[in-house]
Amino acid sequence: MISKIDFVWIKSMEWSKKHCGCHQMPERSFFLKGYQLPLCARCTGIALGHIMAFIVAPLRVFKYTILILMIPMAIDGTVQYFSSYRSNNIRRIITGFLYGFAFTSAVFRTIYLAIRFLKTK
Repeated sequence: MISKIDFVWIKSMEWSKKHCGCHQMPERSFFLKGYQLPLCARCTGIALGHIMAFIVAPLRVFKYTILILMIPMAIDGTVQYFSSYRSNNIRRIITGFLYGFAFTSAVFRTIYLAIRFLKTK
């Protein structure tokens, strides 16, 4: 018989794999009380960045700031892919957070500018 917490963990892992596209590699994930989190460190950072951007959305981030915040993840992921360098989970969550924040901020900025443009017509 499977316990309730095991059932919830299995379902969250399945849902995250299906809907978030996360690879869920154990060596690139955080664990809580022996359970692997359903998202890897980088995807966890991206999700937290999205949430933070929703919280501070009214502050409108400038376009150059958005680009600068996306660069660390691009560098970390690209260098890791093409060399023997291996990132660690702390670096992955930080670069993921910066990217997630920047991406959602870019979406908000695009919507804001589109609304402003439509108002002038």
